[in-house]
Amino acid sequence: MNELQLIFAILSGIALLLTLIIKFKLNAFLSLLLASIWVGLVGGLSGEVVIESITTGMGSTLAFIATIVGLGAIFGALLEHSGGAQALAKFLLKKGGEAKSRLALMLTGFLVSIPVFFDVGIIILFPIVKSLAKKSGKNVLHYALPLLTGLAVTHSFIPPTPGPAAVANILGVDLGYAIVVGLFIGLPTAIFCGLFLSKLVTPQEVNTIETAESTDIEFDPKLVKTIFTVLGLPIALILVGSLLNTLAGEGIIENGILIEVFAFIGHPFVSLTIGTLMALYYLGTKRGATKEELFDLANRSLGPAGSIILITGAGGVLKQMMINTGIGDMIGNAMESGTVSLVLLAYLVSVLVRIMQGSATVAMLTAAGIVAAVIPGMDLTMLDKTLIMMAVAAGSVVLSHVNDSGFWLVNRYLDHSVQQTLRSWTIQSSMISLFSFVLIFIAYQIL
Repeated sequence: MNELQLIFAILSGIALLLTLIIKFKLNAFLSLLLASIWVGLVGGLSGEVVIESITTGMGSTLAFIATIVGLGAIFGALLEHSGGAQALAKFLLKKGGEAKSRLALMLTGFLVSIPVFFDVGIIILFPIVKSLAKKSGKNVLHYALPLLTGLAVTHSFIPPTPGPAAVANILGVDLGYAIVVGLFIGLPTAIFCGLFLSKLVTPQEVNTIETAESTDIEFDPKLVKTIFTVLGLPIALILVGSLLNTLAGEGIIENGILIEVFAFIGHPFVSLTIGTLMALYYLGTKRGATKEELFDLANRSLGPAGSIILITGAGGVLKQMMINTGIGDMIGNAMESGTVSLVLLAYLVSVLVRIMQGSATVAMLTAAGIVAAVIPGMDLTMLDKTLIMMAVAAGSVVLSHVNDSGFWLVNRYLDHSVQQTLRSWTIQSSMISLFSFVLIFIAYQIL
């Protein structure tokens, strides 16, 4: 196949994707699917192979991610419904005191965003931010930016949050690796950007806070322990299962029935099922929720999850088109003979799509689809692939502005003008992206 034709196929495919979303306001799932079909046809695939690519790409991706996203959605809805997120925030604020309130809010966002979507985290936690701002007399951004940073970092970097879990699946990254590396990249990023760099964009003047919920509300300490347990157990099981699988695969430990048992319960399907069942009981039934209420809550939680699942599947279709057309091999050959590293390519593609169309999820999946087609032809370790995944995540955070729904949610809850939000959250999101990518690039070069 002519290289110029393949280059035109991928560039015009990205242009089509952006045009459909930006100009025609077409749904992200349909836009990704149409762009993928375009790449396949322009790239020289027959109609029959294009259809096969859709089936293979969609099926292989959703076979894993649909279960993860579905369980995570139910889990997150229970955390929101039970008041667990607010209880966690108040617990950390109580432990840290007023002096460490910004750290407490950052950690709250960091933990809550594991099962809860970014926008839901803002909705349920911002009353605490406003209350602290009113009580202390400080600008609301003093407390809001650490919380938003914590939410944004986990939302993009750390599985089993849907976005990073989907990218890990498309790139073939072990979820245990992704969690550990995500923590090593995400936590320093959240601390440095959320607690220190955020001061650069926080004005000294005080915002007038008209209404605010008190943070002095009593809460059940047992609920906080429950939150830590139901959040921590699935992640611990995934990490143990991943570690034992790796050690057995390397021949460091002998494979046996005990290893197989831990590998089974440590698989994300099983560990997240266990966590979700625990959440249903401890955050639902034990706190007085009826079976009918839990049934309705679970059903409602799967609505937003369905959109994420379909968009992720379409990202898998793009990856398959890239592989079948040979575009992946072409880019891989260029990587090996050129000076641009794969981690930089992953970051730049994610940045481009994010800035142009706004959605972090679409940016992550588009970049992952392109990079995943390159990986099979390259000699990469699991750590290499995980750092490439992190670069995709870092690019998806950059420059949150007026085409990003999260920008308007932040704007609304801060009660700021568009210009104020651009000077605060847009700059903050870009600092998160750039700082994290510097860490990722250095790690990719030396490890």
